[in-house]
Amino acid sequence: MDEIVNRVSQSKLITFNLEDYYPKGKRIVIDIKDWLYEGFILREKDFREVLEQHDWTKYQDSYVALGCSTDAIIPGWAYMLIATKLQPYVKKVITGTLENLETILYQTIIENLDVSSFEGKPVIIKGCSSKPVPTNAYVMATTKIQTVAKNVMYGEACSSVPLFRKI
Repeated sequence: MDEIVNRVSQSKLITFNLEDYYPKGKRIVIDIKDWLYEGFILREKDFREVLEQHDWTKYQDSYVALGCSTDAIIPGWAYMLIATKLQPYVKKVITGTLENLETILYQTIIENLDVSSFEGKPVIIKGCSSKPVPTNAYVMATTKIQTVAKNVMYGEACSSVPLFRKI
């Protein structure tokens, strides 16, 4: 009987898993509607008072997304003011959703990623993730890795989708 050979383990295929780069830390959304008059009107004096009384230490070492779930018109300075209160405590603060936050975190990671080890090699970008890796992170990783890799695939070694092949 012939020996079964695991060709995947013997190949030069490199698996790149975005989940390995997932930044540790709590993610928090701050909905500022509760700091507005009737959830819609920003009264500067009242708004500043609420911010002064708020316990900002509870956001220590967190990633924060600022937003407003009502249709209130929020001036840009309001988010800037909140950011000044958060800055001593948080790892990162943005305006937007949690997905926006994850995208921005991954953008920084991928921009600083050394892809030289992928030079001229086949790379598969692992598809399944148990962490909230945004679609944009996959796009950014693909375009970065493509600049050096021989070919880029998506999925798992046993069932991958070819994306790019250097000619």
